[in-house]
Amino acid sequence: QVRLVESGGGLVQAGGSLRLSCAASGRTLSSYFMGWFRQVPGKEREFVAAIWWSASSTDYLDSVKGRFTISRDNAKNTVYLQMNSLKPEDTAVYYCAAGASGRWKFTKSYDYWGQGTQVTVSS
Repeated sequence: QVRLVESGGGLVQAGGSLRLSCAASGRTLSSYFMGWFRQVPGKEREFVAAIWWSASSTDYLDSVKGRFTISRDNAKNTVYLQMNSLKPEDTAVYYCAAGASGRWKFTKSYDYWGQGTQVTVSS
């Protein structure tokens, strides 16, 4: 069993930055690929970014490419999402997730989820 806890969310003005962290306990993350998703009320959870277990490969939602960076520190069992040049449309609850198989852009590929952290970007 893996427990994921996100932190780092908050309120920021457009153009600002936030760094989200996802700390894992219960099992090492080194054998999982990790993803960040976001969700706004009334909409499905949306893929934002993912990183392979070895950090050798990453992927991003088109609208965040060049602004967001996903990284991981397997020694600390932690995954990060650095978000720069934030826009009001980035406002959402952000979730991290761990998966062992499947296509990482799909929520069904993930076995464990955090509780989410709110990111609000004001215009």
